[in-house]
Amino acid sequence: MLDSIKPPLTLIGRVLLALMFIIAGYGKLTNLGGTAGYIASGGLPMASTLAVLVGLLELLGGLALAVGFHARWAALALGVFTLLAAALFHKFWAVAPAQQMVQQLMFMKNLSVAGGMFVVAALGAGPLSVDARRAPIGSGRPALN
Repeated sequence: MLDSIKPPLTLIGRVLLALMFIIAGYGKLTNLGGTAGYIASGGLPMASTLAVLVGLLELLGGLALAVGFHARWAALALGVFTLLAAALFHKFWAVAPAQQMVQQLMFMKNLSVAGGMFVVAALGAGPLSVDARRAPIGSGRPALN
């Protein structure tokens, strides 16, 4: 692939991955009661506290990922969170047959998103990111061509 299109593709991919979390985090934080109810329906304790923490993780982690600020850590945290959400809230193997297809689709979507997050965690945010701009020159800082 042409090296000249890698930076914009990395940026676009990062922003698209982040968008889901930014929107979801904002939604959770602006509807804490509904979020806490959903968390409680999954059998988790301290639903109100978890609602705030999850909302902040998604919103702040998504924003960090989008701009490439500590992107590896943000992606790792969001990837682990997404795997946990899949296992706790999309148990397609344990729902009525009428719900299995949708829950399996949501489960597989979460696995795919987590995979994307782990790729960002492994490879970094790319040259069009805050992380690249903050890296000391001569430290392997990616070129911005």
